[in-house]
Amino acid sequence: MADDEKKLLLARACAEKMYAADLASRELGIDVSIPATGNAEAAMTITPEMINGHDVCHGGYVFTLADTAFAFACNAYDQVTVAAGATVEFLAPVRVGDRLLARAQERYRGRRSGAYDVEITNQDDLLVALFRGRSIALDRRMLDDES
Repeated sequence: MADDEKKLLLARACAEKMYAADLASRELGIDVSIPATGNAEAAMTITPEMINGHDVCHGGYVFTLADTAFAFACNAYDQVTVAAGATVEFLAPVRVGDRLLARAQERYRGRRSGAYDVEITNQDDLLVALFRGRSIALDRRMLDDES
């Protein structure tokens, strides 16, 4: 088995373990996939409960979707990794029924820190938000049975 294939299998095993414990993402109906090591996709349909007083999706839900993709992208290496910071730019309104897709891509990964960009699009492939996350790796393995 090629080294890239082994890395992708590890990333997917880490994602499986994380998703099993991620009640928030599951309750919001977020689906996660790992297309490549250091990358992740998260998708969610906007429900009426996510709409704010201006008849658009509350920005916190868009941020949560992007943050989920970011989290799964940076936790691909069997090392527990958490957010050190994040920003989001809202570009277009999101409405009830929209199906959002957040694509996270690793831009930099050092020994302990990383930088990830996330593009959030709707079902029409319209870019609705941009997110950038900074990560910090902790001194714990993802796949240890004791964690």
